[in-house]
Amino acid sequence: MRVYLLVLLIAAAVTYLVTPVARWVALRVGAITAVRDRDVHAVPTPRLGGIAMLAGLAVAFAVASQIPFLAGVFADSRQAWGILGAATMVCLLGVADDIWDLDWITKLVGQVLAAGFLAWSRVLLFQLPIGSALFASSDRTWLFLTVLTVVVAMNAVNFVDGLDGLAAGMIAIGGTAFFVYTYLLTREASPTDVSNLATLAMAALVGACLGFLPHNFYPARIFMGDSGSMLIGLVIAAATIVVTGQIDPAVVTARQTIPAFLPILLPIAVLLLPLLDMGLAVIRRVGAGRSPFHPDRMHLHHRLLALGHSHRRAVVIMYLWTAVFAFGAAALVLLPTTTVLWTLAAAAVVAVLLTLGPLRGRDRAGHLDEGNTP
Repeated sequence: MRVYLLVLLIAAAVTYLVTPVARWVALRVGAITAVRDRDVHAVPTPRLGGIAMLAGLAVAFAVASQIPFLAGVFADSRQAWGILGAATMVCLLGVADDIWDLDWITKLVGQVLAAGFLAWSRVLLFQLPIGSALFASSDRTWLFLTVLTVVVAMNAVNFVDGLDGLAAGMIAIGGTAFFVYTYLLTREASPTDVSNLATLAMAALVGACLGFLPHNFYPARIFMGDSGSMLIGLVIAAATIVVTGQIDPAVVTARQTIPAFLPILLPIAVLLLPLLDMGLAVIRRVGAGRSPFHPDRMHLHHRLLALGHSHRRAVVIMYLWTAVFAFGAAALVLLPTTTVLWTLAAAAVVAVLLTLGPLRGRDRAGHLDEGNTP
């Protein structure tokens, strides 16, 4: 565990230190989020925060590759470096979009290419445990499902990235649950070797988000932009693909049956709000005869602001819901299912009361918005 925490701290420190440099670059190249009709922020704000996050990931991976404890993770270096390579590809794609505002078709093609590179690097779905059965199919089917998983995750994070500190904080919280989840499952399945690529990737990603958050929390001095949101989504998808099917249900305890039989449960819980937001947006826009990528002000965070929550309170409420779902799923590794369900129900009631309760009130100082939500 200490090695993973070291990786997390390295990623956080590098990201924190490089973020001012990314802000300087954004100002020089004109990667600035202007004030648009659908936004509520009052001051144009630089983006390209993804550059700093990529730097944090890269340094963390480089240091990790030299640690004997993680030698097994880098034994098949094609996977580990493939994740970093694909992350670099989508970050550069996001940089181009942040500067030149690419059309959605160009971005989608770039996302598919990055996902294809990830699959070529052997970060590829090849089986899916569902209950006691093991779902298998053709190589083409798995390649399609891998690319689909990566593209959906990237766009889901991008859709929810609409308030200062929202995406970085949500992924830091959910990613921490994912990190603990993969670590405990790996320890149970292989007590003598708890090195795991998914755990390493999540430790580095959580560190990058935590390092970026002080610069991005309300009022933000820099936005992560598409360079950051797509990077986050890709790394989570890669970790999901790596862990799915790698845990042998036969070696885990009865208490851990659900997470071992359904390893994709936690990643879905981490991305539940982004996936829900994206799904509702697609249905809403297509139903109105518009493109799924046509921007509007009907995202979940916009609805919280419309309910009367201040900017910071809306963000914290989204954090709370992320923690409820993510840690609720992660708790299945440690606690009986019945206990988890009762605790999850109680936490959900508290979250509902805070979402709809009497604390609502408009922030007279106004709200700031990330301004890059599609």
